[in-house]
Amino acid sequence: MGLLRSTMPPKIQLLAVLAFGVAMLLIENQIQRLDESRVKLERTMARHEVVEVELRRSEDGGGREADDSVIIYNRVPKTASTSFTNIAYDLCSRNRFHVLHINTTKNNPVMSLQDQVRFVRNVTTWREMKPGFYHGHVAYLDFSKYGVKSKPMYINVVRDPIERLVSYYYFLRFGDNYRPGLRRRKQGDKKTFDECVSSGGSDCAPEKLWLQIPFFCGHHSECWNVGSRWALEQAKYNLVNEYLLVGVTEELEDFIMILEAVLPRFFKGATELYRTGKRSHLRKTTEKKPPTKETIAKLQQSDIWKIENEFYEFALEHFQFVRAHAVREKDGELYVLAQSFFYEKIYPKLS
Repeated sequence: MGLLRSTMPPKIQLLAVLAFGVAMLLIENQIQRLDESRVKLERTMARHEVVEVELRRSEDGGGREADDSVIIYNRVPKTASTSFTNIAYDLCSRNRFHVLHINTTKNNPVMSLQDQVRFVRNVTTWREMKPGFYHGHVAYLDFSKYGVKSKPMYINVVRDPIERLVSYYYFLRFGDNYRPGLRRRKQGDKKTFDECVSSGGSDCAPEKLWLQIPFFCGHHSECWNVGSRWALEQAKYNLVNEYLLVGVTEELEDFIMILEAVLPRFFKGATELYRTGKRSHLRKTTEKKPPTKETIAKLQQSDIWKIENEFYEFALEHFQFVRAHAVREKDGELYVLAQSFFYEKIYPKLS
């Protein structure tokens, strides 16, 4: 062989080497394709086994469980909650679920103990309203305290604390484009937010920032103690452990996209509706003027702002973590990641 190689012209040797290299690449490519085909076949067989197991369970009398899913959206005021809630109203007939507004007296977010019990009983036993989407300005309520077996799924949206307060300040004076003719509580007061802060007004005081933390903290008295570090930590705990998803106003479309991927039973079609629907940005506060840098700096000196902002930053970081593992960006567009796990080695094998 060595003698043959030595007698071959250099060009033929080069061609032989190239041909060998091409042949090896083709073989490796074929092996890779076969390996990919094997993986696809394993996944298909695994899915088939799962379907067979579920079918066998159904034939054995297991049947399908009742669709008794319940979502509670204890919406924080002025966080784009009306825009999001109207998407649920637009989808409820198409996706066959019920939407119910929790209307509390004087919009009080804290329920009496007897109302807490009534509410928990209603939500868990009112089968005619399942699957159900409940929304209202109410503080978080821990259903496990009341001895019920099933708990609802909580969702919510938070907003930059100062931006939320500014929006609420002008909303009380000028309303919005949703119901422009409705007379608001502070209608006629022309003082700007900057002027309010400069003069030390009560409607723009740092204490008015204290709202998102107590909404997530719940019905404990300490939750409503303005500036409480305990309330902050409890709100963080509830956000991570008791809420399925908490989005931010500034990234509302991403929040809706993830919800559609996670809960298509409720939110199938929500992303497209938000992008193209006439009601996607339905409520906009009228006559809202951005605060000056001096006004913002003054509010940021408050310990109350620092605590509320810490909670907002915590919620934002958590949402961005969830989003990073749920969606990807391609050519400037976001898309939801496909399922990245499957089941295999299912025993006992079907006969």
